[in-house]
Amino acid sequence: MRYPNEDPELLALVRRYAAPNRRYLKLGGHIRRMSDPERTEFVRALGEDAGAIAPGELAILLEGGWRERRTAAWLIAVARRTEFRERLGELLLASEVGFAGSDYCVTLASFGTPADADLLAAYLDRYLRRPDLYYDQPAAMGALLHLDAKLRADQAARFLSPDGLWHQWIDGPPRKEHHGTPESYRESISWACAFADESAEHLPATNR
Repeated sequence: MRYPNEDPELLALVRRYAAPNRRYLKLGGHIRRMSDPERTEFVRALGEDAGAIAPGELAILLEGGWRERRTAAWLIAVARRTEFRERLGELLLASEVGFAGSDYCVTLASFGTPADADLLAAYLDRYLRRPDLYYDQPAAMGALLHLDAKLRADQAARFLSPDGLWHQWIDGPPRKEHHGTPESYRESISWACAFADESAEHLPATNR
C-alpha cells in the first residue's frame, strides 16, 4: 500500500486506522464473507476506532486517497459524526477518486435526515445526466431510497419515473455495467447501515 505524498501525519493515521489487516479493503461487501470470529473482531475494532479517532484526524484522512477516504467515511458513519455531512456531500459531488463514493452514500444514509437526502439527490441530478459515466449512481439511488423509506418521503420518485433521469442513464452506455435494480441497491445500503449500527455498539459510552 502506497501513502499519498508520504506525509508523516497521514502515514501515521493510515497505519493506525486503515492499514491493519487491510481494513480499507474489507469495508463493505467483503464483510458478508467473513467467518463469525473474524466478523466479531472486525466489528469490535471498527467501533472502538470510530470512538477513538479525533475529528481533525478524520479530516486529514478525507484529504488522502481512496483507501483513506473510504476508511474515514465508515468511521464517521459508525460514530455518527454528522458535522462531516457537508464535507462528504462535497466529496461525493466532486467524484475526485474512485472506490470511495459508495461509502459516502452509506454514511449519508446512516445519518438519516432530509439534509442527507438532499445531498444524494443533488448527486443524482448531476450524474444521472452522464450516461457515459458509471460512478456511484447505484449507491446514491440505493441510499436515497433507504432514506425515503425511513423518512416517509418520495425524493427518488422523480428519478425513477418512466421518463426520469434514472432510465435515461441506464439506457445509455455502458449498459453492460448495470447488474442490479434500484431495490437491490436499496437493500445493499440498508444492510451497510445496519452494519454501521452494529459496530456503533462498541463505541465508548461517551460517544453514543
